[in-house]
Amino acid sequence: MEKLSRNSRVVAITKLLLENPNKILGLNQFSDLLNAAKSTISEDIVIIRELLEKLEMGKVETISGAAGGIKFIPIIGYERGNKFALELCDLLKDDGRVIAGNFIYVTDVMYNPQIIGKAGVILSSCFKNMDIDYVITVETKGIPLAYEVARNLGVQLVIARRDTQVTEGPTVTINYVSGTSGRLQQMSLSKRSMKPSSKCIFIDDFMKGGGTAQGIKDLLKEFDSELVGIGVLIDNKQVEKKLVDDYVSIVELNSVDKSSIIEVQPSEMFS
Repeated sequence: MEKLSRNSRVVAITKLLLENPNKILGLNQFSDLLNAAKSTISEDIVIIRELLEKLEMGKVETISGAAGGIKFIPIIGYERGNKFALELCDLLKDDGRVIAGNFIYVTDVMYNPQIIGKAGVILSSCFKNMDIDYVITVETKGIPLAYEVARNLGVQLVIARRDTQVTEGPTVTINYVSGTSGRLQQMSLSKRSMKPSSKCIFIDDFMKGGGTAQGIKDLLKEFDSELVGIGVLIDNKQVEKKLVDDYVSIVELNSVDKSSIIEVQPSEMFS
């Protein structure tokens, strides 16, 4: 392979880092791919690291040791994150989103790649130092957001089901109480889905009464695993007493009145 210019190498290395967030990539991999010495690759990485940190787009960390290399940690700076939260609030304030029962229609938001991509980076940044093993969510609307968080953290996504599926094999099923209605509900998780003694975070689209999050916490105990964090896109502040209290959100829903006026604001994360 012919020698590449520094600009070409920087583009190639950056692309590989962005495609493999939170995964260690050895310098040998770059050296072989780009036909360049490790010392040259190291100089290229310095340029990439300085630029990404200056623009608050992410960090490039160096991992020492025989199995070492570098890894890219996605982040969004405060200003860009706050701007995103404000834009999301404007989107959610549309009175056409209020449906029967004073619920807010958010399906289009949860399946919008641009929105969920940025939200995933913001939430994953909150848990980047926790050394987690899995991201867990409950079907179905929270799956895209949970997937993005898992991808950014470089870990596997696990999905709890409302109903058992034959294709899941043996499962563990628990009953849990809804935090708002008080109704008894079920969720199940395949026994093959995770290893025992794992550290997990729960990601969902909406936090109302906290019943689902508490149910996930109880379900993980059946796997001798621990819930170490909770992140949601929207926190419903209309429900003051929740079954869980240690969580992060991107926006807060304060009220939906009879005139379909939605009051929503960026969360405390941006205060």
